[in-house]
Amino acid sequence: MKVWLLLGLLLVHEALGEVTGQQPPKNKRPKEPGENRIKPTNKKVKPKIPKIKDRDAADATPKAQSIMIHMMDKGRFQKPAATLSLTAGQTLELRCKGSKIEWSYPTYLDTFKDSRLSVKQNERYGQLTLVNSTAADTGEFSCWAQLCHGYICGRDETKTGSTYIFFTEKGELFVPSPSYFDVVYLNPDKQAVVPCRVTVPSAKVTLHREFPAKEIPANGTDVVYDVKRGFVYLQPHSDHQGVVYCKAEAGGKSQISVKYQLLYVEVPRGPPSTTILASSNKVRSGDDISVLCTVLGDPDVEVEFRWIYPGQKDERPVTIQDTWRLIHRGRGHTTRISQSIMTIEDFETTDVGYYICTAQNLQGETTVATTVEFS
Repeated sequence: MKVWLLLGLLLVHEALGEVTGQQPPKNKRPKEPGENRIKPTNKKVKPKIPKIKDRDAADATPKAQSIMIHMMDKGRFQKPAATLSLTAGQTLELRCKGSKIEWSYPTYLDTFKDSRLSVKQNERYGQLTLVNSTAADTGEFSCWAQLCHGYICGRDETKTGSTYIFFTEKGELFVPSPSYFDVVYLNPDKQAVVPCRVTVPSAKVTLHREFPAKEIPANGTDVVYDVKRGFVYLQPHSDHQGVVYCKAEAGGKSQISVKYQLLYVEVPRGPPSTTILASSNKVRSGDDISVLCTVLGDPDVEVEFRWIYPGQKDERPVTIQDTWRLIHRGRGHTTRISQSIMTIEDFETTDVGYYICTAQNLQGETTVATTVEFS
């Protein structure tokens, strides 16, 4: 009876082991062939995360890349930094990769059609070369690739390059100005810049009023200093008017810039404010008459005049003279008055009718008219 009881208990124990997944101790039975071939270890393994391709990657806006290279001596080259400092007299050579490259450079070089500058397009890159550089060449040099669809081309914003270059020259802390006195117009609706730029980026530059004599602080609120532009009036008003100049100090030397007349502008920007007036609207045969077209506007905005008059189709001889000048209106306000005057001698039948004047500026045009008849 005891033997059968022990045998029953052993069978129950084995059944419980199979249910719970527990294995008998290693020393209780021999290993089966192929069992436990992989040895356990404590080494941590970083799981590999499969790369998932972004379906929208092709639609994403491509990042802009600089295509400009600065060619240096002995055949070396490098991508230029945002600003460079070169010694005047050096030859500047910039290249930009692309088969259609456009360039921008200081307007000083364009104004005088300077022969020291050459721009060429090669098969794979555009090339800008400036020889015998001077302090006056200081400024921004930039390039961009042209993106064309058929005959229509535009700027490719993903392929551009630019650098601001300081050309240091002995005795020239300021970029030379073509005149000894310049005018800066103060508009209430836009920033105004006193363009005293330096050729040495580390120079200490200050702004001064001539009368009453005092330094104008660049406090970051009313006035800020930008080494690439000069002193910037953020919100100009009439109290800023007067004559100012800049002073630069570097390497134990100092220099004074040209003087700038700051004038506050009264007339806001927009199409010309135009009036027309005849010397007389009732004229006798044989008299001389004149018709005056007048525009009051922004001092730094040029105005062009066009005329239509009765004798035009018959090629009636007339005299037209255009002039402009600055005038002061009220306290601290400056306005540009532009005028065109048409003169007709020996008035006759063909001169009777409408005299039409059209004044045009960058913001638009205005047309006015008056009639002249026999008295």
